[in-house]
Amino acid sequence: MSPQIPYAVPTVLLATALIAKLPTFVRAWRDPDVRATTVLLTSATAVLVVITPANIERLNRLTGVPNIASPWAYSFLTAFCATGLTMIIRWREEPSERRSRRMRRIYWAYAGVVAALWGTFLLADAPEPRIYDLDTYYANTPWMREHILLYLTAHMVSCLVAAWMLWKWFPQIGDRWLKAGVVFLQLGYAMGLLFDAAKYTAIGARWAGTDWDGLSTHAAPPFALLEAALVALGFLVPQLGPFLQRWVRDRREHRRLRPLARAVRVLGAAAAPARLGFWSPLDLRLMQRRQHIHDALRMLGPYVDQGLYDRAYAAALTEHGEAGAHGAAGAVAVRAALDAHRAGTPCAPRAGRAPSGPGNPVAHDIEAVSRALAHPRTIDTLRRRVTSTESRSAHV
Repeated sequence: MSPQIPYAVPTVLLATALIAKLPTFVRAWRDPDVRATTVLLTSATAVLVVITPANIERLNRLTGVPNIASPWAYSFLTAFCATGLTMIIRWREEPSERRSRRMRRIYWAYAGVVAALWGTFLLADAPEPRIYDLDTYYANTPWMREHILLYLTAHMVSCLVAAWMLWKWFPQIGDRWLKAGVVFLQLGYAMGLLFDAAKYTAIGARWAGTDWDGLSTHAAPPFALLEAALVALGFLVPQLGPFLQRWVRDRREHRRLRPLARAVRVLGAAAAPARLGFWSPLDLRLMQRRQHIHDALRMLGPYVDQGLYDRAYAAALTEHGEAGAHGAAGAVAVRAALDAHRAGTPCAPRAGRAPSGPGNPVAHDIEAVSRALAHPRTIDTLRRRVTSTESRSAHV
């Protein structure tokens, strides 16, 4: 297996999440949560892009500076840590001046870490490019040693603080999507602590004159990849979960209303609606479909036979139950009303008889009517039955 594949999979997933989030960022960039999520995804994606072995080699070659990928990757990792901590604080606490001060302190502290990372790298003498084992190879090199310990310590502190805050907060969370996100975050920060433990152990072994470099070069990277993916997922789930839940619900209703929308399409609309394509937001397409159906049913109002509806309801009640009977009766009434509309013969009001419900009975539950229209043979059979019964009664 190519050594790039373990890096490519989480990188592609994070980049896809970032691209999916960009339209929201463009629309609502003033929202602090949206900005923070975008920064977090950007920094996590950038870390994985930079630490890919092929990109480390490419960056060293293009800049002509050995190991220049190190401060770049560690700076993005530090930004990722700071954004994660502030996101947790933003979720846990109500807006207040105290909360704003705490988040500003975190940003300033980690900005100082980024500055120190670049300062120590510039002061260090690291002429030999190291793609896989930089942390252990330069573990005893002045300033490069401090450079490595600085990023590891900043990362470990952020994981410990984040895990502690989430642990205290978890029992108070009621929202299931938020709770699922916190579980992913806890798993992600646990992976981060395992990454730090492997790195520290390998570096300590170098200081003691022992070679445990495998912990740094082979054991630690998978934990880093898992941490980036799980933490990013933890912050995305509480935002994407409710959106996907609404989308599935709207998609289901949009699909269920299709038979009724197609049936009344022949009537046209009172006013030509704006045409929404497939890529238009689903909630707008659903709202337009509902509006088109209700407009069409208002146009059909004079042609709806209340008596036919009542007979169809009574005939379907035993077989379909109350909810199904209303849908079947409404479907029969819509079919008959469309035929009457085409023939231009509105229903005459019956003397001495009041309608069984206020307004158009078909409009009470358009989803049930649409579901019934999806089974045309059943509706045609019911319509023939109640029509023939009416004819026999009239003849008698």
